[in-house]
Amino acid sequence: MIEKHFILATAGHVDHGKSALVKALTGTDPDRLPEEKARQITIELGFAQLILHGPNERRLYIGIVDVPGHEDFVRNMIAGVGSIDLALLVVASDDGWMPQTEEHLQILTYLGVRRAVIALTKSDLGKIDNVSAQIRKQLGDTAFAHSRIIPTSVRTSEGIENLKSALVSAFSTVQLQRDLGKPRLFIDRAFTLHGIGTVVTGTLTGGQLYRGQSVVVQPQNFEARIRSIQSHGFELESAQPGMRTAINLPDVAIGDAPGQIKRGDVITVVDLGKSSASLIVLLEKSSRFGRKDIAPRPLKNGTSVYLHHGTSRFPAKINLLEDRALEPGKQTIAQIKLESPAFAFLGDRFVLRDACEQHTVAGGIVLDPDGDRGKLRSATQRKLFTATAGAPDDIDLCVRSEILVNGFVREQTVLRKSHFSTDEITQALQRLQRSGEIVIHQEIAAYAKAWQTLRGRAIALIDDGHKRNPERAGLDLNELRTALRDEPSDVFEALISDLCAADFARRGSAIARVSHRPVLPANLQPVAMKIRDALSAKPFDPPARKEFEVDRHAQQVVRFLIATGEAIEVGSDLVLLRENFERLKCSVVDFISKNGPATVSELRQHIQSSRRVMVPFLERLDRDGVTRRAGDRRRLSNQ
Repeated sequence: MIEKHFILATAGHVDHGKSALVKALTGTDPDRLPEEKARQITIELGFAQLILHGPNERRLYIGIVDVPGHEDFVRNMIAGVGSIDLALLVVASDDGWMPQTEEHLQILTYLGVRRAVIALTKSDLGKIDNVSAQIRKQLGDTAFAHSRIIPTSVRTSEGIENLKSALVSAFSTVQLQRDLGKPRLFIDRAFTLHGIGTVVTGTLTGGQLYRGQSVVVQPQNFEARIRSIQSHGFELESAQPGMRTAINLPDVAIGDAPGQIKRGDVITVVDLGKSSASLIVLLEKSSRFGRKDIAPRPLKNGTSVYLHHGTSRFPAKINLLEDRALEPGKQTIAQIKLESPAFAFLGDRFVLRDACEQHTVAGGIVLDPDGDRGKLRSATQRKLFTATAGAPDDIDLCVRSEILVNGFVREQTVLRKSHFSTDEITQALQRLQRSGEIVIHQEIAAYAKAWQTLRGRAIALIDDGHKRNPERAGLDLNELRTALRDEPSDVFEALISDLCAADFARRGSAIARVSHRPVLPANLQPVAMKIRDALSAKPFDPPARKEFEVDRHAQQVVRFLIATGEAIEVGSDLVLLRENFERLKCSVVDFISKNGPATVSELRQHIQSSRRVMVPFLERLDRDGVTRRAGDRRRLSNQ
């Protein structure tokens, strides 16, 4: 029998019978706290499992998240309805559409929930037709306009089987959550069991988690290990996307201190990046207003809010970029600065509530989970984010936009924090490369025009270096790196590799055109002749470098002679013409070969040189592996 896993969450006004309906469907009372029993309202999230038989012998494993309906616990409600496949919107026939019904509907809409079944509870109290018409009117301009409305009564059991059938029908059209290889478990409960240790639960999305796997706890970004995995009490080797999942992390304590874990944290894997305290988002403000709303107030720039994402909430401030305020029924690109980092992906949905946590004021979608305001300076960048907001599932558009906004991106990090798999991203990069929109060099993906501009800057700098200093082997790489100081080191290395694949070559610590041949300018030729004469007058005992390197021009010539190999820098103050260096080396080797190991004094006397020259010269031969020192004598390395 084929198994399919889904997540269903309740929504609706307080005392409309959500928890009682879950119990009637599953036999499990989701209210587990003594205070919930005493007050007869849901305060914390409750959980149950419903197993139904779908078409083609498919067994549907439905994890149910029961949320509180009271206005004081909306933050808990939001934590329960993220990453769900279907909403069970509950409306009581005696009350009809109520303030929290409306707020919960807006929250579901902001979070991108597009499928729902409506349970009309307490149907035994009558008014079914009137309330059904009211519900249909309220849902008329929403994604739930055509959702089925099922009258139910937990007291008489009326409609419970019909509701189950409606759920089977609804889930038969729901696509299974995809395995992207990017697992995230947003923790909604964290507790300790005697003899087992820390256990955390949540709804798994984006990928699988395995028993024994090393994972990362965000936003603190520390590692932990999964000892065991369960789903609704059953031990598993691995958990799949769309499962209610409990994992045992024996080496992690519960709390707010560094290295501890709590509700709102995220279990993920190591290669998905880090959390960020700055998001670029598309903000939207509903034009709908419930009975408790006094007036449609705009959302002003600089407003302090609480951002609800996953199972956590973050104090935050809104930075609107082009508008002073966001009017009801409108959308805008904005930056949200969080007081603490969030582990968000491109495409994630969120909800904003006011600083007093009395009203839901807006919602939106993350466009850049690492979005500093600098990425929004130009109108072009803002247009790119607007385009992404209009088609967040278009991978080519998302890849193109990220590269265009950033200019240069490491291939392995493109859309790393997104709802696209690695294979999908790789294929999109290849398509854009084939079309000539981007280039990829040494794992750096770049907008083609930006890369050509950077390449052109580098070539102009190299050519200018050849013109200014034709005697040099090329432009020093450090000098080029400094001139291109805005570019990261990996982009710089990719640029050098690209240049050297064509008309340029690396020469030691310099880069030059392949056709470039170092040559002294005409005005330095006489200086070069004087230096050659000075080094040739006493070939084995030339003057100290400081004696002939008397000015800037002489220094320039000496660098040229060394760079072209005509002269050899033996020590900091000793330069020999190459011909004389080789003759001196042959004399040393010949003397030691005939007479055995020799001291500096013996070699100096034989060659008729000075200690000033022989000491650094022999040290150079030691470094080159020609000789080796034994006490105060030199012997040949091959002896």
